[in-house]
Amino acid sequence: MIAAPSRFRLVAATGLHRGDRPYQQDQVEVIPHPRVPGCLLGVVADGMGGKSGGRKAADQVVMTARQVFDRYIPSQESSEQALRQTVHEAHLMIKLTALAFEEEPHSTVGAFIVNPDLSACLAHAGDTRIYHFHGPEMVYRTEDHSFVQRLVNEGQITEEEANVHPQSNLLTGCLGTQTDPPLAIKRITRMEIGDTLMACSDGLWHYFTPKELGAIVHTLPPREAAEMLVGKARYRARQGGDNLSLALVRVEALG
Repeated sequence: MIAAPSRFRLVAATGLHRGDRPYQQDQVEVIPHPRVPGCLLGVVADGMGGKSGGRKAADQVVMTARQVFDRYIPSQESSEQALRQTVHEAHLMIKLTALAFEEEPHSTVGAFIVNPDLSACLAHAGDTRIYHFHGPEMVYRTEDHSFVQRLVNEGQITEEEANVHPQSNLLTGCLGTQTDPPLAIKRITRMEIGDTLMACSDGLWHYFTPKELGAIVHTLPPREAAEMLVGKARYRARQGGDNLSLALVRVEALG
């Protein structure tokens, strides 16, 4: 068991909006550990597959994450194991749902665990992103499992061109498909005072540069930052917005 330092606190917030879609298929939660102070899980799931299929898939991701985290004993090694288990089990359960309901439910996932020693682990599949900011500066962002990200990596288009590409929503992998999801894991040895982790669906990050995101999460308290990000994304979507969701946690000094 990791001993918790006493000179910091974790402040978290979530944001969720249906956008201009008829159904809400995003799900988001920040879950404090039931037994260990200074330990939490953040998870964002962007469901796809019809009016009920996508919601069922996203619900399954969040429910599985909660069940796995309830048994979690903090350490950096076990945090990676817990996130891998969450994605694997949710993927299998979504596939079973598809068989039972004759639907095609799929979901992305972006999840992170912060431990009491401020080590952290991030996992994602699909185009739900996780950002790590030190103050206002982005130090890391997950790489989308998408067609346009592949074009960016190959040098065929820029990040700016990817954002407006007509196939920007085409994924190369997610949960619930016939093939296993392309799970990516990132470890953070230790977060610092002023660091922020944010997981968010493409309905949110699509409307911001990393510099804008960093400025907002650094300047405002987490709840106000979440409200501003949702509001700005809604304004910039101009009545054409997707479901959007975010989970963020900031390390703050005590006193």
